[in-house]
Amino acid sequence: MAILLGVIADDFTGATDIASMIAREGMTVAMTIGIAPDEFDIGDAQAVVVALKSRTIPVADAVSQSLQALAWLRQRGAQQIFFKYCSTFDSTAKGNIGPVADALGDALGAPIAVVCPAFPKNGRTVFNGHLFVGRQLLQDSPMKDHPLTPMRKSDLVALMAEQSAHEVGLIPHDVISAGETAIRVALEAEAVAGKRYAVVDAIHDEHLRALGRALRDQKLLTGGSALAMGLPANFGIAPRGRTGNNTTATEPARTAIISGSCSAATRQQLERAKALWPSLRIDLTAIAEGRPVVEDALSWAESQPADQPVVIFGSADPAEVAANQQRYGREKAGDMMERTLAAIAAGLVRNGVLRLLVAGGETSGAVISALGIEALSIGEEIAPGGPGPSREPL
Repeated sequence: MAILLGVIADDFTGATDIASMIAREGMTVAMTIGIAPDEFDIGDAQAVVVALKSRTIPVADAVSQSLQALAWLRQRGAQQIFFKYCSTFDSTAKGNIGPVADALGDALGAPIAVVCPAFPKNGRTVFNGHLFVGRQLLQDSPMKDHPLTPMRKSDLVALMAEQSAHEVGLIPHDVISAGETAIRVALEAEAVAGKRYAVVDAIHDEHLRALGRALRDQKLLTGGSALAMGLPANFGIAPRGRTGNNTTATEPARTAIISGSCSAATRQQLERAKALWPSLRIDLTAIAEGRPVVEDALSWAESQPADQPVVIFGSADPAEVAANQQRYGREKAGDMMERTLAAIAAGLVRNGVLRLLVAGGETSGAVISALGIEALSIGEEIAPGGPGPSREPL
């Protein structure tokens, strides 16, 4: 069957985020890890999310992979395309969001597309074109110290204009609050004025639902996962009631927590986890010097009690991250840690670990690739942005 909505996500965790949002609103959703082969069976999926690991790779590679994903989705009849990126935008002036959006818009013949990373329930809002994280402007939030995509601006119009080859406009909150018709009129006016993108304000969910209704005929949408909450209704699909399928009790299983994220929130969570369970820190210098870091970590994990989680992390504070990047280079430092944590995760699974909790978008992508996971079927949401497993495997 032809799919209704096709999503191209620039990282794996973001892909699960939007997949859970769409599933919550009633669509059946399949998610592929990378671009699936032509013979891949999507079953009865009404929406398919293609999870790429393209957020911080070279621009040309990100564009190429995204266009391949677009072709795959269009071959399956996708009626609307959504380019999903992070709710904190996560893209510097040399980043990939603008070039990928440009390429997708050109391929689709889309005269204009919205830019809307807002996710109000997670504290991401857009007001007068500026992105807020809670009460802070993005540029004042901990995201300013992100090791790969330090966000030093909050003005989304300026951020997008730095990356795109096209002009960027703004549809402010008073227009968004006026509803669907006003949004459509404003969007058409921006297109007539030569704008290829329109940053849209959104400070609560009803703004996003109104946007969803107004965007029903748009070929390309760009933004965070919350923008998708208003889309299934455009296809006559309503949210399904919760069944509780994801709360079924299961037997205890060996568990490991793997963290490569250096965010302030993750570092706080790590402190709590380390106080509860055995923990091991992975040293980047040891990796660079060629020490048997993976083997040592697996041996350590095997020596711990099997009835409690183990915590293995490479997370560091901003000062240490900066020092490592200065010593090894930004990309190399991140790549060394990701590859090592992914190899550890794969080894843990071989040794009997059945549950992995992985923190960090890049780390999650590396772990999923190392485990050879090709697709996921999305079940009920267990928390905002957190999908549960489906009972029906792909």
